[in-house]
Amino acid sequence: MNKPAEYLNTILHGDCFTRLAELPDACVDLVFADPPYNLQLRNALHRPDTSKVAGVDDDWDKFESFAAYDDFTQKWLAEVKRILKPTGTLWVIGSYHNIFRVGATLQDMGFWILNDIVWRKVNPLPNFRGTRFSNAHETLIWAARDEKARNYQFNYQAMKSLNEDKQMRSDWFLPICSGNERLKNDEGKRLHPTQKPESLLYRILLAASQKGDVVLDPFFGTGTTGAVAKKLKRNYIGIEADAGYVAAAQTRIAAIDVAEDDDLEITLSPMQQTRIPFGTLVERGMLKPGTKLFGAARKYQASVRADGSLKFGERAGSIHQMGAAAQGASACNGWTFWHTAEGDDLVPIDNLRQKLRDEI
Repeated sequence: MNKPAEYLNTILHGDCFTRLAELPDACVDLVFADPPYNLQLRNALHRPDTSKVAGVDDDWDKFESFAAYDDFTQKWLAEVKRILKPTGTLWVIGSYHNIFRVGATLQDMGFWILNDIVWRKVNPLPNFRGTRFSNAHETLIWAARDEKARNYQFNYQAMKSLNEDKQMRSDWFLPICSGNERLKNDEGKRLHPTQKPESLLYRILLAASQKGDVVLDPFFGTGTTGAVAKKLKRNYIGIEADAGYVAAAQTRIAAIDVAEDDDLEITLSPMQQTRIPFGTLVERGMLKPGTKLFGAARKYQASVRADGSLKFGERAGSIHQMGAAAQGASACNGWTFWHTAEGDDLVPIDNLRQKLRDEI
């Protein structure tokens, strides 16, 4: 795979199509895209006290028609598909104004949708006119490059750990960007109308990338993706057309302190961890032939053989087979069932496996 070394941890100033075209094929592990929403605002919005609501009225969010917006979407997605690695994934966020059109285009282009995520806002703006429900969420689409994509990064166990050891759901309750996190201009007004909260990007990058991966944001804005990527020791590439936003993002990212590597480790699921056969513990001398292993409370006993199998009564087999035989069960995780004696205590043999993983 290509690694765009000259672009790593930089912000490319310019049109997203032009700058995306500079990147080599299959060079990016993750793309987070926060494209224009095409809000189709026709009139100014006011609060009940007649004060004006600072909406999104920038030129970059205006398109002549839905067809023009669809054409824009197809063009940037084509470049994203080209630069994504076969194992890479795309995250794109939007509101009801655009996300369904983006989703349809994604599918038409062969992307494979893995999940849609509902970002429920802790503190959404009310509907001041009282003519509709308050818009309290946005939608993210998580997609692989194509239907055949395999081995894409998903840190399932890390997401469980982040959620108090419960499986992470597809509705995320997170605040909008506000307070000290919101970048301001010299007049004290918000610098960017749609700045995303770092907590949202933190969850995305922690879920679908690993240290050293390349993360691209083609609509970089004031640099939330880059800021979080730096904190988590991912490499970022940002593309942004507005010079003012580029300068703000550069200042913001430069001020970030990076944590130590050990502090950025995450909990791996069994499938992500290095496979250690039980016999390797015997080869390494961590368990000697003849060592007695025990079930919980010493109810069952087996002995280790030279080839990494266990002798249990008149039977012999793997740690899993003999654990199942001891319990009269159809299957067993031998790593957690069998224990070795350390003094008066019993310790799971899985502790020895983890020790060896740490050494490797």
